[in-house]
Amino acid sequence: MKSNTWTIIKKEFARFFGDRQLLFTTVIMPGLLIYIIYSLMGSGIQSMVTEGQDERVTLGVENMPASLAPLIMTPDNEVVPMTFGEKEIAMLADKDVNMVLVRFPEGFDEQVAAYDPQGDGVVPNVEVYYNSTNNAAMREYMKINGVLGNYARPFTVNVPQNEGQRFDQASEESIGAMIWGKILPMLIMMMLFSGVMAIAPSSIAGEKERGTIATLLVTPMKRNELALGKVVSLSCIALLSGLSSFVGIALSLPKMVAMGDGVDLGFHYTTADYFALLLVILASVLIMSSAVSLLSALAKDVKNAGTMVTPFMLVVMLAGLLPMMQSEVPTGVVTYLIPFYNSIEVMTAVFSHELAWMPVVVTLASNVVYTGIAVWGLTRMFNSEKIMFAR
Repeated sequence: MKSNTWTIIKKEFARFFGDRQLLFTTVIMPGLLIYIIYSLMGSGIQSMVTEGQDERVTLGVENMPASLAPLIMTPDNEVVPMTFGEKEIAMLADKDVNMVLVRFPEGFDEQVAAYDPQGDGVVPNVEVYYNSTNNAAMREYMKINGVLGNYARPFTVNVPQNEGQRFDQASEESIGAMIWGKILPMLIMMMLFSGVMAIAPSSIAGEKERGTIATLLVTPMKRNELALGKVVSLSCIALLSGLSSFVGIALSLPKMVAMGDGVDLGFHYTTADYFALLLVILASVLIMSSAVSLLSALAKDVKNAGTMVTPFMLVVMLAGLLPMMQSEVPTGVVTYLIPFYNSIEVMTAVFSHELAWMPVVVTLASNVVYTGIAVWGLTRMFNSEKIMFAR
């Protein structure tokens, strides 16, 4: 009995360790992917935390109290004594303005010292104006908040003195655009990838598993014609999925303008924005379907194809996470030559109201080139008996 058990164990070990693909996907790939993804995410988070630290922020202070001056004035900021009004506060609406404005009431130290919680005295209120979409200014605002919070004296911070007074000068539209520009691109790419995954593996790896691919390969048809036919048909079906996603997005965005009483989430997009989004979605579907077709041709069956595509799916997810770790849309041309990441960045630019046509054109051109390379590779695979009849 023990010898039989040992025979089975040796048989399974031989099968497992003799299959290099199974060994890689089961033992090596999980740890490798976790290391790569976590390392990139760690680098991204560190970059996000440190971004803007080298930028000096102008801190306009009205009625600076002597007790807080040493705590507020640091090497990271440039404190400018000033008297500001609505005009200066309105300047903060521009997220490129690295400025925070702080207004102390006149005689702040005297008011704090004279305040009697048992009496009818008025608690002094400190007003801090900032723009939450500016990283450097937001960091300075948090620092000021920390200084004021650790000052063990009775006073309040940013208590509105009249109806409609706003301390965060970022518009609701810009805040909404910033938030959704970091979330929606990843969701769109995952929806598109799901559509491709639903059809590509069964069309190629499924044919190999059922044995019907052999029938096709022995027909007079040229194998490059077979490969092109597969890619074109899969791409057309995947494009329908992409169009469906685009229509859903186009119809849903206006509905999200009012997700509450007067709350504006920034979904005021032009025809050009929608057109750019449509083009990028279609180009993304093309390169996805071509890449998944390549992997499916290498796989022995549909299950194996699913295993091989998993790392590819994680790469797409990682590309979708990267915009969450950066404050600005990249402007370098090289960025838009990276597959999948380029589509993510263009979508982020669209949702953030920062659309430029150069990145769109470069992204479309590069994705079409990559699709052509994938089609050529698939044609070579269909010409390989070793790959197409692997068991």
